[in-house]
Amino acid sequence: MKKVLLTGFDPFGKDKINPALELIKKMSKEEIPDVALTTISLPVVFGEAITELISSIEKTKPDLVISLGQAAGRMVVSIERIGLNMNDTDLADNANNKPKDELIAANGPAAYFTTINVRKTYQEIKKAGIPVCISNSAGTYVCNNIIYGVLHHLSNNNQNEIKYGFIHIPYLPSQAAEKSKPFASLTLEIIEKAVRIAIKVNI
Repeated sequence: MKKVLLTGFDPFGKDKINPALELIKKMSKEEIPDVALTTISLPVVFGEAITELISSIEKTKPDLVISLGQAAGRMVVSIERIGLNMNDTDLADNANNKPKDELIAANGPAAYFTTINVRKTYQEIKKAGIPVCISNSAGTYVCNNIIYGVLHHLSNNNQNEIKYGFIHIPYLPSQAAEKSKPFASLTLEIIEKAVRIAIKVNI
């Protein structure tokens, strides 16, 4: 039995829901064969999200961590490859922080690669007929903040046996329908199928 930690985020900005949060709530009530699944929602707050995720990792000691984040405007499920050592945003987080040109770790490397099998995850999701891509930029908002922050922590604490990956997901159709301009969307069921494949590939 493999232990998997699946994380989402609270709603942020002008959005009242977050598909990542909706998905982890749904999956917390379901079973995955040979997997002990733990789900948590993280605050959309620079630094605080890292702290809460690291705390959950220390408590649950998972074999695999996959974080999910909403990316408005993304056309497809996006498997993130890299986290940059940078916080930089015009959009305030949920504590009204708007860092500019700020390093996440003052003495840390410029970037960390995620440690799931990005290529195979992409291939298997694509094989299932789900629109997907490999992304080489997670931005410089809170999603990138936790990618870098968690990988920095795992590296510095000799916990590299814990695999970490991040998947950006588009709006849900109900969110896209509320917008004044066109946005791509995927149903929760399709997103869940992609996430289940990602888990299966990496455990």
